[in-house]
Amino acid sequence: MAERSTAAVDVADNSGEQPLTAKADQSTADGVAKNPERDTDSDEAQGSGSAEGPGRKASPPELHSGHKLARRYRLEECVTRLDGFSSWRAVDEKLRRAVGVHVLPADHPRGRSVLAAARSSALLGDPRFVQVLDAVEDNDLVYVVHEWLPDATELSTLLAGGPLEPHDAYQMVSQIASAMAAAHREGLAHLRLNPNAVLRTSTGQWRIRGLAVNAALRGISSDTPQRTDTESIGALLYAALTQRWPYENDAYGLAGLPKDIGLIAPDQVRAGVHRGLSELAMRALVNDGATASRHEAPCTTPEELVKAIGEMPRIRPPEPAFTAPPEYQRTTYQQGTYGRQAPRAGVTQPMATPPPPLQSRTGKALKWAVSALLIAALGLGSWQLADALMGQGEKSDDTHKSQTSDNGDKNTAKPKPKPIKILNGQEYIAEGGAQNSGAEPKTYDGDASTYWKTKSFNEGPAFAPYKPGVGIVYDLGSAKELSTATIDLRYAGDHTTVELYAADSLTSASRDSAHRIGSVTTTSTTATVKATKSVKTRYVLVWLTAVPNSGYDSTLYASAGWKQAIGEVKFTG
Repeated sequence: MAERSTAAVDVADNSGEQPLTAKADQSTADGVAKNPERDTDSDEAQGSGSAEGPGRKASPPELHSGHKLARRYRLEECVTRLDGFSSWRAVDEKLRRAVGVHVLPADHPRGRSVLAAARSSALLGDPRFVQVLDAVEDNDLVYVVHEWLPDATELSTLLAGGPLEPHDAYQMVSQIASAMAAAHREGLAHLRLNPNAVLRTSTGQWRIRGLAVNAALRGISSDTPQRTDTESIGALLYAALTQRWPYENDAYGLAGLPKDIGLIAPDQVRAGVHRGLSELAMRALVNDGATASRHEAPCTTPEELVKAIGEMPRIRPPEPAFTAPPEYQRTTYQQGTYGRQAPRAGVTQPMATPPPPLQSRTGKALKWAVSALLIAALGLGSWQLADALMGQGEKSDDTHKSQTSDNGDKNTAKPKPKPIKILNGQEYIAEGGAQNSGAEPKTYDGDASTYWKTKSFNEGPAFAPYKPGVGIVYDLGSAKELSTATIDLRYAGDHTTVELYAADSLTSASRDSAHRIGSVTTTSTTATVKATKSVKTRYVLVWLTAVPNSGYDSTLYASAGWKQAIGEVKFTG
């Protein structure tokens, strides 16, 4: 079973040196510049990398609305024209869907690097990124076709209405950091991560546009791509919290910071900013290795940023506001004024006093009937209670014997299983890379809608022989008697196999020295593993050796393939 992976093509490096600074070329819009799917930036922004040196610039191809590429992609509207290339909204007439297209002359000095970057990005296949659909060199043109998301909105557009709520900002930085960490593990960098490259869909998910391609179009590179992208994520979070760009220059419709005061924390720029998110933004904005009077270590890679986010307390969404219902008002019919003329506004009307209840002849008869029934019921109940007490006295000897027979265990209730609290969890990596490092707390946070997930695999359901399995080691705080483990799974199907081991530690667990507690195979979304015999352990390994096949999951950004996700893990003893 092979995991989906790709290698870098002249776009990434893992060094952690000080990033260089380069300004993007100024673009001019040809068409509707505020379209939420435009592919390039119309503001001069703080970025990282080194711009391509002066050289021969190719003339842009003579294209127009209605022109077709490969007899398939019909160009509709030019959204950007810059430095020899243009970006278009187009229609894929074969599949009848909207797409985006970057077009360059074949002899453009950056044509080869754009093709290489696009093909590398396409191999990643991570749904958190806007996908590259095609990259072609055809006669005298080079063009890259990518997804077009008509229901998505750029972060720059969202911030035009004000800063994001803390929960929205938390979701944004968490999803963007996790996505970029995954890209860097495959050797890909963005280098142009700004508010125009980050989109929020109508379902609330965040997606990144232009991975590797946007930088290649402008000839931008960096000796420290991980630090460059991490600082860009910090700038995005800073802007989301303050509605200000964390540099002196204005950019992306946001005002920059006042000159000559340096970088100040978001909670000093705007009142009411979440303190934890403010500190996280400062840790990501490395600023020559300093974090502006903060004591925490800076985050210089997306992986470190993901870890820092995981250490934060989760920020819950705001409680929905419910409008109080109006006070109950009696109708005019209930008030005995049916058919009367409505009172004039501002005139107080006397309210008629209702007659005393049950004063008529029928009411008095009803009261006597109810009283008689109550007296009869009380008498019958007293007689049944006395009879029951006498019967219990006659059987007391037999009951006592039954309770004390069979060594005193016949009627002794079994103790109910007690839940065991999970204090910590860490992914166990037997071979290859991590599956979803940093998401382990989602499996014991009490929220069944959050998940730790595996990667999508090309073959299954068993991982072997390519991989022995994947799983998480849990710390129970101290040695506990363990009897049952209940695991909530996201995907049903044929089939999921879960094994349970008593591990020796959290960080250096080994299945060779671990004691097997039990296993189960299920086709549903719940797996219950019962211990074959009583086991006392502090560390427990939940180990997946087989997973089902399922389609694309837009909620978790999981590609189609053999995969599984764990929602909640509960231990009882």
